Amino acid sequence: MAFRLDARDVSGFKFLFSLAIMYGLMSILVHSVIYTKLITPLGIDAPLDRFSEARAIEHVRVLAHEIDGRQEGRQGLREAAEYIKEQLERLKERAGSNFRIEIEENVVAGSFNMMFLGHSISFGYRNHTNILMRISSIDSQETDPSVLMNAHFDSPLGSPGAGDCGSCVASLLEIARLTIDSGWVPPRPIILLFNGAEEVFLLAANGFVRTHKWRESIGAFINVEASGSGGLDLVCQSGPGSWPSSVYAQSAIYPMAHSAAQDVFPVVPGDTDYRMFSEDYGNIPGLDIIFLLGGYYYHTSYDTVDRLVPGSMQARGDNLYSTVKAFAESSKLKNAHERESLGVSDEYDDGQAVFFDYLAWFMIFYSRRMAVVLHSIPIIIFLIMPFFSCFRNSGLWCCFATFYDFVKGMILHTAGMMLAIIFPVIFSVLRLLVSSYGMNWFANPFLAFMMFIPISLVGLLIPRTVFPGLPLSQNVSALKISKEALSEEAGFWGAFGFYASLTLAYLVAGLSGGFLNFFTSVSMLLGWIAFSLSIKFLGHHSVREDGYDGLSSTTLWQCQNPMIFNILPTGNYIPDIVVAAIVGVATSWCVGPLIPIFGKWLARSSILQFLLHLSVIALALSSRFFPYSTDAPKRVVLQHTFLTADANRVDSSYDFSVVDSNSLLFLFKYAPEVAKELHIDPEFSFETAKISNQQTFLTLFPVNFLFSRSLKFPARSDEILKQYKQFPYLYTNKPQSTSSDGSRRVHLELSLGSLKEVWVAVLNVTGPLSNWSFADNKLPVPETIEGGPPSYICRLTGASHEKWNFWLEASNSGDLRVDLAVLDQVLVDETKKLKGLFPPWADVTAFSTFSSTYIF
Repeated sequence: MAFRLDARDVSGFKFLFSLAIMYGLMSILVHSVIYTKLITPLGIDAPLDRFSEARAIEHVRVLAHEIDGRQEGRQGLREAAEYIKEQLERLKERAGSNFRIEIEENVVAGSFNMMFLGHSISFGYRNHTNILMRISSIDSQETDPSVLMNAHFDSPLGSPGAGDCGSCVASLLEIARLTIDSGWVPPRPIILLFNGAEEVFLLAANGFVRTHKWRESIGAFINVEASGSGGLDLVCQSGPGSWPSSVYAQSAIYPMAHSAAQDVFPVVPGDTDYRMFSEDYGNIPGLDIIFLLGGYYYHTSYDTVDRLVPGSMQARGDNLYSTVKAFAESSKLKNAHERESLGVSDEYDDGQAVFFDYLAWFMIFYSRRMAVVLHSIPIIIFLIMPFFSCFRNSGLWCCFATFYDFVKGMILHTAGMMLAIIFPVIFSVLRLLVSSYGMNWFANPFLAFMMFIPISLVGLLIPRTVFPGLPLSQNVSALKISKEALSEEAGFWGAFGFYASLTLAYLVAGLSGGFLNFFTSVSMLLGWIAFSLSIKFLGHHSVREDGYDGLSSTTLWQCQNPMIFNILPTGNYIPDIVVAAIVGVATSWCVGPLIPIFGKWLARSSILQFLLHLSVIALALSSRFFPYSTDAPKRVVLQHTFLTADANRVDSSYDFSVVDSNSLLFLFKYAPEVAKELHIDPEFSFETAKISNQQTFLTLFPVNFLFSRSLKFPARSDEILKQYKQFPYLYTNKPQSTSSDGSRRVHLELSLGSLKEVWVAVLNVTGPLSNWSFADNKLPVPETIEGGPPSYICRLTGASHEKWNFWLEASNSGDLRVDLAVLDQVLVDETKKLKGLFPPWADVTAFSTFSSTYIF
């Protein structure tokens, strides 16, 4: 059916295409900025007084590729520690006489309780290695306030860890070299902490902050992390107080920081060492700086040097060096004793400030107090505007009628914003109903834009189409103003009230992301002023003039927000519905402020039909694209499970799980060689398969709660008897003791047998447990797994050749059940063969787990 276009339709399509071009150009600009295409990395021969990305990458190459694995329990982790220490010793040898350089290898041990991913867990750890370097002037004292820079050199299971976090370690090594070679003697000591146990739940940082002699001297810290392979280093967390973010805002050369990230980070399924330094222990002011782009490779075997985004480490290094210098030179840098004596002062702690960068060119920063004033202005303007415009000429009744019309306009705009989110969600559900798989946008991010942006615009424009003119409460004839003009005014101020109300809501909630809505309100207000001036001096307006006014007034907002679209590909685990909703939110927030001015040209049935047809075509084409590739792999967990009862009896199985919306059935369908090896027939389904429960993946607790439905397949167990002389086992090493109140204490010893590369051992204790020797004799909050009895879970890491000795105390004579699970990274030949059958687009993390149960 052909479109029949009149002159207004043509004008609307011209504006729509102009809008698409405008956003396309801005997106290219933002993409270039956040992918550091505008930053030239310095080479290996760069001046010694400059940070060099090429020199830093040489360290990454050694850590990620020349060393074979930096996981806890593997020899590579020890080799990485020796490499780091060797590099620091070389720097110490060539330091000038005005430097005082101290290098330590610190082995930490301890036990504590923590909430992680919403689950309670206890940790026992020993023999985790930290490498430290303290750079100070020759006359410095041990108690001088210092600046800590932290990065971890261990990597997650199955990953070479080039980005996470070889890039972080390399950055700190290059900064240490730069400090010494540049001759800058820090006025306050700088401590570089290379910690060897972050991926096993922040243990090395915990050991440092609780036991090391330098911990009390730390006045500020910078935690360097990576959840991807590059891009500008985003400040995701800052505090306590506003001082750390203020220092960053004043010193960063390529600033990228958004206080809104602090609102989002608490809901992210993960954590960093920042937690240990700033929240759980120490209460030290600091920054959490993280690579975010390239999340496809995060915790996968594809996290290699060649995946690092060029320019990223250069920007990070320049920022870190400038920021650490600013911290060291700040008069507010205080050690723990000085902070405690000062308490909370206005000078030191002004709450969470508001800050954000503009395309990494400069930072806008203002205090919480200033935010209270500024962010209250839009709602005040919205409330007084009806009285300001009507009271002098038409009286109080007209003011209330005008305000009522503004509220109607706000409801209309709110409806459009909601429909802009709901429509993409509906379309994503429809696609899932007819498609054999989801997440087709995962390896092809453009599909998410093609599928969901047009239909989101439809939802945004629907209210303007259904109600082209608001039903007014004002007396049009008495005001001598056209109904169309009053309707447009109500629509504009209603939209303004929507953003002003959200700004106020953020403020009341104590969040820091309200600046987004605040600057939208400001941009709209500037547009209204420009519009009013054009009417006053020109006496008329056209589509061209309105467009100029609107675009010029919203430039700041529109340039900032296409960044949302570029960040979307880092969401590796979100299902289609959530992606559709996120695209809808981004689209409504980017285009929504323009709708009050340009909605009357865009809200045409011909444009809505065009956008709807475009969405349907995109949905149809999307099924032609496979959701994964080597550049966007699917994460698969393969656990070879061994249930042991004694030294000679073993039951074996393969347990599989995935962490996104395409299930194992999808995996086996498109990995036919794996299906053949597992003897999976075409009729295979979840109804006929054997399901693995959460307890099966106990060694990964609580990460296993992120898994989709898991499946179990039989496996041979004869090879394991040849490979290991002894399996892990738990036994009593002392007679039980009973106290006068009837409680009894069981003394236990855990032997890890002849396992070679133990990553973790996990105890799951159920029964009348009243105390234990872990975590300073404090039990964590009990967990309930899949409706079972309350249990207490403890993870033990470090030194597999040693035995663990501990005691459990029962409140009565009832049985204590201990489920033991030990993860070994060594695979038998059959498992290696099975892993090798997976296609390149599947990233398989494989390991062996030995499980057994004991009753005491």
